[in-house]
Amino acid sequence: MINSLGINKPKKDTKIVVAMSGGVDSSVVAGLMKEEGYDVTGITLKLYDDSKKSKEGRQCCAGQDIMDAKRVSEQLNINHQILFYQKKFKNEVIDSFIDSYTAGETPIPCVQCNQTVKFRDLFKFAKNLKADALITGHYVTRIQKNGSANMYRAKDTNRDQSYFLFSTSQEQLDYLRFPLGEIEKSETRSIAKKLNLNVAEKPDSQDICFVPNGDYASVIRKFKPESFKPGKILNLNRKEIGKHDGIINYTIGQRKGIKLAHEEPLYVVNIDASNNSIIVGPKESLVIKKIKLRNLNILGSIKNFENKTKIKVRSTGKLLDAKVKIQNNFAEVEILDQETGISPGQACVFYTEDEIGDKVLGGGWIHSTLNENLSP
Repeated sequence: MINSLGINKPKKDTKIVVAMSGGVDSSVVAGLMKEEGYDVTGITLKLYDDSKKSKEGRQCCAGQDIMDAKRVSEQLNINHQILFYQKKFKNEVIDSFIDSYTAGETPIPCVQCNQTVKFRDLFKFAKNLKADALITGHYVTRIQKNGSANMYRAKDTNRDQSYFLFSTSQEQLDYLRFPLGEIEKSETRSIAKKLNLNVAEKPDSQDICFVPNGDYASVIRKFKPESFKPGKILNLNRKEIGKHDGIINYTIGQRKGIKLAHEEPLYVVNIDASNNSIIVGPKESLVIKKIKLRNLNILGSIKNFENKTKIKVRSTGKLLDAKVKIQNNFAEVEILDQETGISPGQACVFYTEDEIGDKVLGGGWIHSTLNENLSP
C-alpha cells in the first residue's frame, strides 16, 4: 500500500528524517509526520559558533534554535539528534562566501549550504540511518511524474523557496519530501498552534545565519581584513570621479554609500576586483540583457529548453522570459524582459510552465554579465 509520502510501506514502518532548524516550518513538518503515524527522527545541524551573535538578529541554526528544535522533539516524543558540522560549514560555505565577496561578486550562501551540508551531507546521514525519506520545511512542491520526482514553485508564491534549491540533484529530489509546498504560510502557523508547539509565534529567520544583522563587511573584516583596501570610483567612461573604502562595501545595484555629489542618483554598475575599482552610473545603466552561467544543475531533459523558458535571477525577483543556450556545464542566457542589477555570484534558476504550474528545470551560477553601457 502506497502511503502519503508515496512509499510502499505502512506508515508505522516508514522511517523518515526531518531536518529541524528550530523554526515553525520544520517543527510543523515534524508534528504532521508524527501525527500521521510515521517513525520520525529529527536532525538539527550546528553550523557555526554563535556565542557572539547579536541578540537582535534573526538567523537560523543558532543556539536558541537548536534548543527550540530539541524542545519540540521532546514535546512530539520523537528521536532527536544534533550534528556538529561547524568545520564543514566554515570550509564550504563561509570561506566560499568570503572569496566570492572579495572577488566583487554577490554570493548566496543559503544555496551553497543547501548544496553541501544540508542536502549532500544530511542526505548521506539519513541514508546511513536507513531512512526512507528526508523531509524538510521548504516551501516548494514535489510531484511524482513519469517515474521521477519533479520540483515546482510552491502554492504560496510569496514563500516559494525553489530558487534556493535549484542545485538539488535528481537523486536527492527523489529522496526528499516537502509537505508545506501545497499550503500557505498562515496555515502553517495555524497548524503549529493546533499542535501547541512553543514555536507557533516564533519570527521567521531573516538574516544569513553567520552574518549578524546583515553586516557582511564585519564577517569579511574578521576573516580577511586585508580586503578593506581603498580604490577608485569610475564613471561609465572609466574616468575617476572619486574614491571608495573597499569594494566589499558595495554590491551591484547599490545606491547608498557612494558619497558623490552628482546631478542624478548614481548606482554601482560594475565591480572590477582585479583593479580594485567600482564603476557607477545612472539607474538605466543597470539593465542587463545577457548573462553567462557556470556549474549548471539540470533537472530533466535538455529538450525542455526548446520550449519557452523563464528565469529568476534573485530570490524575490519576478519570472523573466529568456532564451537559454546550454553547452556542457555552461549556459548563455538572453533576457527578453528588462531586468537591472544582476551580479556575478548570484544564481539564475530555470522554469517552464506546464499543466501543473511552474516547473524547476535547474539553474546555474552567474559567471559574468554583458552590460552594453560600459566602456571596454
